[in-house]
Amino acid sequence: MKRTISMSLVILILISVLVGCERKPEYTKYSDSFFDTFDTITQVVAYAKDEEEFKIYMDKIHNRFIELHKLYDKYNTYEGINNIKTINDNAGIKPVKVDKEIIDLISFSKEWYYKSGEKTNIAVGKVIEIWNQYRDKAEGNPDNAELPPMDDLKDASKYIDMEKIIVDEENSTVYLEDPNMSLDVGSVAKGYATELVAKEMEEEGLKSALISAGGNIRAIGKPLDNIRERWGVGIQNPDKSLIETGNVLDTIFITDASVVSSGDYQRYYIVNDKVYHHIIDPDTLMPGDHYRAVTIVTPDSGLADFLSTSVFLLPFKDSKELVASLDDVEAMWVMKDGTVVATEGMKKIMLSEGATGAKRK
Repeated sequence: MKRTISMSLVILILISVLVGCERKPEYTKYSDSFFDTFDTITQVVAYAKDEEEFKIYMDKIHNRFIELHKLYDKYNTYEGINNIKTINDNAGIKPVKVDKEIIDLISFSKEWYYKSGEKTNIAVGKVIEIWNQYRDKAEGNPDNAELPPMDDLKDASKYIDMEKIIVDEENSTVYLEDPNMSLDVGSVAKGYATELVAKEMEEEGLKSALISAGGNIRAIGKPLDNIRERWGVGIQNPDKSLIETGNVLDTIFITDASVVSSGDYQRYYIVNDKVYHHIIDPDTLMPGDHYRAVTIVTPDSGLADFLSTSVFLLPFKDSKELVASLDDVEAMWVMKDGTVVATEGMKKIMLSEGATGAKRK
């Protein structure tokens, strides 16, 4: 009898402990942000044992983003660093010895260029420069906004051959064979950097976080709040700004995955009441005009960033076929008329289709 009572007490104590753990999570949610890398705001939400631990991770994340920003920068020179600008400055002159992070990014971009429809072209720098010049002028004087002359764009397009980017992995050098070439890694750099940072922080011991670098979102683990199994990520409505009511088109739920969107609502200017955005098709030399937006979900943030451009620039038949041909890649398209089309795998994680982030019962 005494033994039975004792065992009952032990069970009751264990239940109490378990319930207590359920009510009082071991981890607390913290958040912070910075605005000094990749020309965007980077936000971090993470679960840590205490604020000191979170600050240690946050400092590491921030410092690593600064390093990668400098390496992938095409505009600025930094003492003691060979970066994308250094490569461009030495086009047609000599190979440039660079860090592994640049070698890997360029090799990745060349590989996926051929695997994804030859639309996301990091050699298109000369064309992008022209569009940027006209967009900058329009921002300063919108009443006199103009389109770049097609003759200028066609001339620049003579120097966008991906085959003329020579990567020597053994010697860790990159050489642009054409002296008129210019690299622009804006279509992939933020996502690629986000993936590098996320993996490195996981190796450091970070178990639960959401890193968002200008909308390039990477989830590490799941929220450690004893409530949710998945993070909820809002997808922006292309018709609404971030500060407007109703700016979330849908919410998708992820764990250990990345979400990246590309759309005509991000960076643009207006000429004769028509919007001209920043995602330039290397074939037409004009902004892609098939969709309002696309969203990609896949484990790797660099791939998600790269594919979001490719999927956005391809006609729907080709775009859909590309996504279907790839493992662990889901997509959502917002068509020009506002209609939303999604892959079956994407539907399973969309709030509008009944998905939630709650623990499964």
